[in-house]
Amino acid sequence: MTKKGSIFKTIVGYFNQHPMGVLGWIWVTLIPPLGSLIFLWNYEILEGSRLDSPLNILIYTGVAGLMMGLALLPTTFLAPASGFFFGWIALPFLVIAYTLATILGYTLGLKANASLLEVLFIKHPQLKEELEARKYKEINLIFFVRISPIIPFAVSNFLFASMKIPLKKVLIFGILGMLPRTFIAFGTGVFANSFLGAKDTLSSPTQWAIGFVLLIIGIFGIYQYIKKKPGST
Repeated sequence: MTKKGSIFKTIVGYFNQHPMGVLGWIWVTLIPPLGSLIFLWNYEILEGSRLDSPLNILIYTGVAGLMMGLALLPTTFLAPASGFFFGWIALPFLVIAYTLATILGYTLGLKANASLLEVLFIKHPQLKEELEARKYKEINLIFFVRISPIIPFAVSNFLFASMKIPLKKVLIFGILGMLPRTFIAFGTGVFANSFLGAKDTLSSPTQWAIGFVLLIIGIFGIYQYIKKKPGST
């Protein structure tokens, strides 16, 4: 059985030799909440904005993709903002922006943690066997990690990249997993009377209940990925 403590020491040793990896994980963890605060102080700059031309749509999609891909804003913050300021017309372009952001975030995560898996495999060969045995479950892991409200989009991009899960799988099943939360948050923005009102609605008992249900679904799905087959050692 692979010892968790020894794996942790290996990871710490890896990051001691690869400070960019440490900075990357710190960035995707701390910067999105900070970006949300900055946006709250300056959200008025979007008032009067419209997606009424191909150029505006292109700018919106590109900027939204960069903001999420570089972990400058969390997806669950950008979704209600897009719904409030632009309406339902923005929804398909937000999904396209998610796709661009996934490619960018995954690529950065791959560069920041390029050899992490190889280092772990060298010192813990059983880990490679365990991951290979679960390879057929990767699509489940992607879907349920994305649907979980407690695992940030930027963090999951780094996680999938570090595990070397194929980008094609991350794109297809990751978007499917994000759609429920995105639709709910986006719709909240569309029907809100004010942007701050939309933000407050996301903390309502109903939203907490929905979030709890999605959390349970996410935990169940991730557990199904982690647990071993009956009879395995």
